Amino acid sequence: MVLAAAVAVAASGPFAVSHVDTRGGHRNALGALVATSFPRLAARPGARDWRASPFGARAGEDLTRLHGSMRGRNVLLVILESTGARHLGIYGGSPDPMPNLASLARQSILFERAYAVYPESIKGLFATLCSRYPAFDTSPELYADVPCAALPAALRSAGYRTALFHSGRFVYLGMRSVIDHRGFDVLEDAGAIGGRVDSSFGVDETSAVRRMLEWIDSLRKDERFFITYMPIAGHHPYASSGTGPFTGDGDFARYMNALHEGDAALGELLNGLRTRQIDDETMVVVFGDHGEAFGEHPGNFAHTLFIHEENVRVPYVIAAPGLIAEPIRVERTVSVIDTAPTILDLLGLAPAAGHQGASLLRPEARMALFYTDYSLGWLGLRDGCWKYLYEIDSGRSRLFDVCVDPGETRDRAADFPERADAYRNRVRDWAAAQKDAVVAKR
Repeated sequence: MVLAAAVAVAASGPFAVSHVDTRGGHRNALGALVATSFPRLAARPGARDWRASPFGARAGEDLTRLHGSMRGRNVLLVILESTGARHLGIYGGSPDPMPNLASLARQSILFERAYAVYPESIKGLFATLCSRYPAFDTSPELYADVPCAALPAALRSAGYRTALFHSGRFVYLGMRSVIDHRGFDVLEDAGAIGGRVDSSFGVDETSAVRRMLEWIDSLRKDERFFITYMPIAGHHPYASSGTGPFTGDGDFARYMNALHEGDAALGELLNGLRTRQIDDETMVVVFGDHGEAFGEHPGNFAHTLFIHEENVRVPYVIAAPGLIAEPIRVERTVSVIDTAPTILDLLGLAPAAGHQGASLLRPEARMALFYTDYSLGWLGLRDGCWKYLYEIDSGRSRLFDVCVDPGETRDRAADFPERADAYRNRVRDWAAAQKDAVVAKR
């Protein structure tokens, strides 16, 4: 009788979840393992401009005048670990854990509404390097075989020396499948860098900066470089090598101190470019790979489980000392998938076939698309002031006007059913087509 009752309860689970909003509270380790072991979204061919709003939108800031303006510059791409926009001074956060980034932003293009594609580092890195969306319910190892017009390969073909330095470890969650054979001349992680603070997770950022500057010094004076720097400062468990300015024993204080330490290393790196008198010969692109949550919504901690603002809205800065004297703040919605096309556009290089992103210099209004599949399956988009979330398991929609409700506290889906329906169809069709493109045709 007990077994029969347990089977009945388990069988009724999917029906119950579709009628009761559990916000993930029904999950347990076994249930999550079972749920993510079976396909939850079928691949289906489709081709359209997925990021064009179903409701149309006015064009935003036109930056096309900057096409080719950074021709011949070195490129430094800094992908900040677990760094959400809301905590930083450049987006109104106070106190500011990253003053060096704030100083850099005074000579930059700063994007107000930038979004990650996926709230986890590895598949997010694929989106950055390849300007292609990762697919729902796929493992990182699959991406070793996915065709990719990788940014480092394009820059190497243009005569750049290319390197990736990671203060963490490449063995983490299959990173090798994303970075190998993508055009990097040099790939160094914590094991190769070494450091004064060493752990199973990685090394201190100061040691990583030292190694990058050594590599720059090893180049000929006429050689241009493309460096991708992936710090680990900001990742749980939010370890710092020293005492930071933020007091408290909780996770959030440790997180802010970790961001502050990572920012200090960024300052050391930028100062290293200045002392070598190559800062005004270098384009610096800095953005967060995803955000970090601290209970802003029920059950939302760390970064992978949801796609609320705290999970996917990230800082995004493009700096060019000597070229951009005053900050340019851009209000339109952008995505990290646009990184590779934008860098090529700024350098005056030809766009690459196969990129799904678009140059951020173009004024067209574009939606940002994102998802997570770690436990519950979520698809979402940002369209102007509207933020839409779709829970695959329950079929439930949530719609927020984040311009007036940035905390996503008031669901407007019932008030605007036509908008919610259009967004639901868009994210479902997009996710199915992307899975078909990645899985069925790789």
